[in-house]
Amino acid sequence: MSVTEVAARPTAVVAATTTWREFPRRWQPMLDEVWACLRAGGITSGCRNIMLYRDDVPNVEVGVELTVPCSLTGNVVASELPAAQVARTVHIGPYGELGAAHQAVLAWCAANGLRTTGTRWEIYGPHDPVEPWTEISYELYTSNS
Repeated sequence: MSVTEVAARPTAVVAATTTWREFPRRWQPMLDEVWACLRAGGITSGCRNIMLYRDDVPNVEVGVELTVPCSLTGNVVASELPAAQVARTVHIGPYGELGAAHQAVLAWCAANGLRTTGTRWEIYGPHDPVEPWTEISYELYTSNS
C-alpha cells in the first residue's frame, strides 16, 4: 500500500450508469465495444484495460488506457484517469479476489486517517494468465480538496 501522486492518463471508454447487480453482466460487452473501435483504428495491442468507478451509484467507465491517439466511434468516447493523490495497491492473483484487495485499501486508508473521494479505478495487466495483476487506486481528499 502506498500514497502517490498520479498524472492524468488518456482513456477510450464506454460510460454507463448501472447497478452493482447489473455491472458484472455489462462490463464485458462495454470493453468489447472499445476494443472493436480500437481495432478498426489499427490498434490491436499495447493498451491496458481499465475500469473507473466515479461513485457508488455506480457511474462507470470501462475501456483502455490510450498509448496513441485514435479515432473513436459509436459509444466509445475519450476520457481520462484523473490526476490525483491516490492510495494504491497492486493485487496479484485471481480477479475474483479483487473485492478483498479493495477492502484492504479502504481499511488501510481508515487506519492512516486518509479519506477517499469515492472515485477509484483498476488497471489490468499487462496480461499474465499465470499471475494476473491489477493496480487498484483510490482518489484521496487532499488539503486542497
